[in-house]
Amino acid sequence: MKKTNIKWLIKIIIISLVASVVFTLASTEILGRAGYIMSFTILAAFIIIGIVFDVIGIAVTAANEAPFNSMATRRQRGAAESLRMIKNANRVTCYLNDVIGDVTGIVSGTTAALIAARLMDGFSTENILFPVGISAVVTGLTVGGKAIGKTLAFNKSTEIVLSVGKILNMLRIDPFSKSDRQEKQEKQDRNERKS
Repeated sequence: MKKTNIKWLIKIIIISLVASVVFTLASTEILGRAGYIMSFTILAAFIIIGIVFDVIGIAVTAANEAPFNSMATRRQRGAAESLRMIKNANRVTCYLNDVIGDVTGIVSGTTAALIAARLMDGFSTENILFPVGISAVVTGLTVGGKAIGKTLAFNKSTEIVLSVGKILNMLRIDPFSKSDRQEKQEKQDRNERKS
């Protein structure tokens, strides 16, 4: 395994652990003080975040470079960032679908369990319908939302990726510029070794 692949793997594991800890602590801390409406709002937020990032990850994988090359030539805002995302599609999907998507999925499950426990306590019951019902609703919304999102991601990949590129441009965030420079340097080093 290449040194860069090992670094990448370690980085992903660390980011996943940190994201999981942050999301879990945030949800349990807020849920401890929140009423039922706020608790369900937090749960809905985790489900929506998971779906949105899943859609972006799939759109990046499905998008074609050609229109973005043309836009980047015309210096259209967000085109360069979008193009870099497409060129680094494997990393983008790893971050968005695997790290954020999966972590929010796990955390939404934990949040649903906490809400069910509070409901059971509030109604002084041990009826299994509370956890089963909430779990079924969360699963249905997550799976259904991601299924609809996948269709949208494939049909509107260019628009979605460009919108994300514009947001990155506006926030002056360019997460893959460094990896592009590293890739160019590695290619140059290989060419020099060959000659």
